[in-house]
Amino acid sequence: MKSPQLAAKAPFAQLLTVRFLTLAVASALGLTLASCASKPKPPVPQQPQAFRMYEWNAEEAAKATGPASVVIYLDKQKAHFFKGRQQVGWTYVASGTASHPTPSGNFKVMEKTPDKISNLYGKLLDFDGNVVDGDFNITKETLPEGYRFSPARMPLYMRLTSDGVGMHVGPIPKPGRAASHGCIRLPRPMAEKFFANVSVGTPVTIHATSPADGVAVPPAGPAKKKGLFGGS
Repeated sequence: MKSPQLAAKAPFAQLLTVRFLTLAVASALGLTLASCASKPKPPVPQQPQAFRMYEWNAEEAAKATGPASVVIYLDKQKAHFFKGRQQVGWTYVASGTASHPTPSGNFKVMEKTPDKISNLYGKLLDFDGNVVDGDFNITKETLPEGYRFSPARMPLYMRLTSDGVGMHVGPIPKPGRAASHGCIRLPRPMAEKFFANVSVGTPVTIHATSPADGVAVPPAGPAKKKGLFGGS
């Protein structure tokens, strides 16, 4: 038979055991939660941005005021369309290669022709209509007997120079790289936008290099005439 003192100590010992076990479980659970919380979350993979050949902001084009203008940067092979000071669209282009360079400078649209035919370049076809030379210059090469010249089409042509350099629909084989005989080729969707929004006289500025910050700059407007006493 247990003594009264031992009987009194038994519940107390049991209570200590329960409290110890409770603290041990809580401590283990806390360590588990802390270890889980300390683990860094795996990084979210970045989705690569889809390549864009061109962009036209119809809403900005409708709201923007001011005359239309085009700025082209040959080093980036990009053309930017402005209304006033607001850019409303841009596109990759394909300008002239090193052997047929596109001139830089300030130009104006001299002519708009929906379906222009080149009088210089085209295809050399044999008697059966097979392409013998896809880059034939009728002014520099002799047309063999029995062969015929098929001139290149230049849809939505916007002439910039007297010797035929202009903007028109054409392939962009490698965006960012020159590819033409001197003209500025445009993707058809953007050629349609340019053609619809320019007029004869619209300024087109062609730069050899783009600004250091990469931001396209619209051409400067005409200088204001000073008044009789030097006021603007």
